[in-house]
Amino acid sequence: MTHRADLRLALELADAADAVTLPLFRSDDLRVETKQDSTPVSAADRGAEQRIREILAERRPDDGIVGEELGAEGSGSRRWILDPIDATVNYVRGVPVWGSLIALEEDGEVTVGVVSAPALGMRWWAARGEGAWGNARRLAVSEVSDLADAHLSFNSIKDLEARGLDGTALSAACARTRGFGDFWSFMLLAAGAIDVVVEPIAAVWDLAPLIVIIEEAGGTFTDLAGVRRIDGGTAVATNGVLHEAVLEILTR
Repeated sequence: MTHRADLRLALELADAADAVTLPLFRSDDLRVETKQDSTPVSAADRGAEQRIREILAERRPDDGIVGEELGAEGSGSRRWILDPIDATVNYVRGVPVWGSLIALEEDGEVTVGVVSAPALGMRWWAARGEGAWGNARRLAVSEVSDLADAHLSFNSIKDLEARGLDGTALSAACARTRGFGDFWSFMLLAAGAIDVVVEPIAAVWDLAPLIVIIEEAGGTFTDLAGVRRIDGGTAVATNGVLHEAVLEILTR
């Protein structure tokens, strides 16, 4: 089964999100509030998700939707998973590393994923069986086979260690550690620029498009228990060769 029509729509949805988010980035009149979980949400987050939902209501009215800001609606075997702005903290602080994350899940399997980062001038996408792409260049993970040569990225060593995971030991085992953070770490991995990503706190909308992009680029994506899933609250992505070694160190 081809997923090209859904991928084309997902790319259109990303265009629509960019049209909302980019003009408001670094604007003086951007409205920002604090949610109950103490994280920020802006008018751009809500506006982008609302615009995507409007398009889906017209183009895919029978599909379900779940989004970070506006919740879940609909049911059935297909659902769109939306994070209108991943890294909202960056967005409201004026850091250009933020993006809209869009995925389609069918019968529990993510089949299409798009990550659009307009302030970086970058976009990544994948569909099952069609490869992974970044700015029209096909992506492939690295061939690094020894942790001693690997480059690692994670959001926060503090969050790792709060979960009882040995982030310091993993960092020491790798050649280099950098905190690129959020979606960007995973996209750098898909492009072969880094080799290991660990995310100790994540929701389904943070991870949904990432799994298909990573896997279509040849990598491996699991939670910290080594289970291939997006709803485990955590994520580990590698070039595949290094995956078991990374999990072994983290969960010693």
